[in-house]
Amino acid sequence: MDNLDELVQIFAKASDPRTVRKLFEELMTRSELEDMSKRWYLMKELYQGKPQRKIAEEMEISLCRITRGSKILKQDNSEFKKILSSMFDDQYHI
Repeated sequence: MDNLDELVQIFAKASDPRTVRKLFEELMTRSELEDMSKRWYLMKELYQGKPQRKIAEEMEISLCRITRGSKILKQDNSEFKKILSSMFDDQYHI
C-alpha cells in the first residue's frame, strides 16, 4: 500500500468531522488548507452555474484552475458531481 492509500484509509476510518478537521490541520499548512477550501468553493460555484470568468474575478484566480474543476464536473463518474448533486439539486431544481 502506498502513502496516499494509507492516508485515504485513515480519513475513511475517521467518522467524526472534528477528527477529520484535526487531521487536515495537522497534515497541511494554513495555505494548503485555504487552497483546498477555495477549490471546494469554486466547485460549488461551478456546479450552481456561475460563469467561469466571474468566479475568476471574484476569487482572483486563473481560468486554468477553474477549468480543471469544470472538467471534473463534466465527467460522468465524478464523485464531486455526485456530492454536489445531493447538496444542491433539490434546492436549485437542477
